[in-house]
Amino acid sequence: MPLSEHEQRMLEQMERALYAEDPKFASALEGSGLRTYTRRRVYQAVAGFLVGIALLMAGMVAKQVWLSVVGFLVMLGCAVLAVTGWRKAPKPGEQPAGAGPQARRQARAKRSLMDRIEQRWQRRRDEQGH
Repeated sequence: MPLSEHEQRMLEQMERALYAEDPKFASALEGSGLRTYTRRRVYQAVAGFLVGIALLMAGMVAKQVWLSVVGFLVMLGCAVLAVTGWRKAPKPGEQPAGAGPQARRQARAKRSLMDRIEQRWQRRRDEQGH
């Protein structure tokens, strides 16, 4: 659901205030989107999968069954993480969205959170006399 003009203005004001108060924190928040997080998680899972292959092969060469089993379990766990992370990653320009009743409850909770943030913002501005 797109934001109304009033909500967009309020969001822009909050962003400007955040940049004015703490530019380092604001710039850190820019790069920490869901897409970046899931991409990083998938890359880590692929690296873990390769480590699992190395453990599996090392166990086979050293004739240590337990090491091969550990390598296989690492590979399996990392494969699951990579697949679930890849599926959860939003497409470029797409907002992550759910379709179930749980997603509706979360959306309602997010709206109430935004309402509380907006109320606090208004109170702060009123106290400062703007």
